[in-house]
Formats: sequence, C-alpha cells, structure tokens
Amino acid sequence: MNTASGELGASGEIRPRTRSSWPLSRWLLLILLVLAVHVALIFIFGARKPITPLAVTNVPRLALAAGSSEWLLLNDPTLFALPNVEGFAGPAWLEPPHVQFTQPEWTESPRWLELPAGELGAVFRQFMETNRFATLQFELKPPPRFTVPLVPLEPAFAESSTLRLEGDLARRPLLTPMKLPSWPYADVIASSKVQVLVNAAGGVVSAVLLPSAHSGEVRDADADQRALELARAARFAPASELTLGKLIFNWRTVPPPATNAPSAL
Repeated sequence: MNTASGELGASGEIRPRTRSSWPLSRWLLLILLVLAVHVALIFIFGARKPITPLAVTNVPRLALAAGSSEWLLLNDPTLFALPNVEGFAGPAWLEPPHVQFTQPEWTESPRWLELPAGELGAVFRQFMETNRFATLQFELKPPPRFTVPLVPLEPAFAESSTLRLEGDLARRPLLTPMKLPSWPYADVIASSKVQVLVNAAGGVVSAVLLPSAHSGEVRDADADQRALELARAARFAPASELTLGKLIFNWRTVPPPATNAPSAL
C-alpha cells in the first residue's frame, strides 16, 4: 500500500519513498545527443541555393529613329534649369541684343554771380566794431640787467694734507683719526696711492704702494713710506665681507728749513 509520504511495509511500518537519480554519464550522453541533433538540423535546413533571376523574354523595347538627335537632349537634367542655346529662351539669354547708348550733350550759358563793390569788407568792419581787443605794448629797448660775477673765494693752494678714499672702501667709515702733516719739500710732489684690503673686522690685511700713473710726476720716497705706514695702521668700521679700495694721500708741501750759509771771505 502506498501512502502520501512513503510505502507501507509487511510489518506495518511506513518507509520513506526513494527517488531514482540519473548518473553523470547518462546526463552527458543526453547533452551530446541534443547537440548532434541541433547540428544536423543546421546542416539540413541551412544549405540553401542562391536565387537566380529568370531571363526576361518577349519584352517591348523603345528605340529612337534615325535623325532624331534633338530628342537626345531630353536626357540633360539641366535643359530647363540653365540657359542653353537649344532651350526655349536660348537666343534671348545667351545672345542679348546690342543697344547703342548715346550720352546727351547739352550746354548752358554761364550765369555770373553779382558782387556789389559797396558791401566788400562789411562783415569784417562789423566784427571790428563789436569786439574790443586788449592793447599790447612792445618793449623795443628793454632796460639792462646788472649782474655781478661770481668769483670763487677758494684758496689757490691747499692749507693741509688730505686723505681720499676710493672704491668699495669709501662706503666704510674710517675709525682711525688721521692728521696728515705738511711735507717739507722744495717742489710739488705727486699723491701717494696705497691699495689696501680690509677684512670684515675692519683691519687692514694687505697694503700695496701703487706706482705713478705718469712718468713725469715728482715722487718722494719718504712721503710714500709714510703713506704706507698710515695705511697699515688704519682701522675701518666692521662689515660682512672683505673690501678692496684705495687710500690717496694728497701731500701739502712746505719749503724745507734753511741751513746755515757758509761765511763769505
């Protein structure tokens, strides 16, 4: 006896119903069979012959008779759109009639404008009567201007020896006071030029006496040596780097002291 959920056994027990399942080999065989049928149907119904049109026979044909070349112009699509000699308006468009233009010539006798001599300058005279102008006096002989010449009151010779700084060293103040003496010499001597190199602290690292720029200058060895000593002893304001410059000593010369003259015999 079968129940809804199982089978009834001989001893009266209800056993569950077991479902039968196909093995994997049977499923694979079924898939291959369906695929083979599908490929066979493609080859059977897929091979079609190309459609060939049937030859047309017994069809009426149109042929133009000989001497009818004018009808061939109907094949031109621009026959009625563009001007053409063979068109309906060809002679009017492409061969316009030549019209002779004649310019009319006419002359007229000159008519001169009348100029009344009595009214000449009337507008200018009326303008002068109704406008007033400021008078302007011309000074044909202006008064003379007295000027006083400026005479420089500077001494012809320097009163003392001076020192001048040149180059980048001129931007650093000189801390060492220098009072240059007047140099005893019978003639004017050239300036002593000393090139110095100053370090960041303000001390002179190197001092070199420069030669004369001109060969005819009068030099004094003692004055040059004194300038070299003063340059080495100079001190300048501190800076961030080395500074190169020149110290130019302009000596003021004075007559040397007179010596005892020999007694006359």
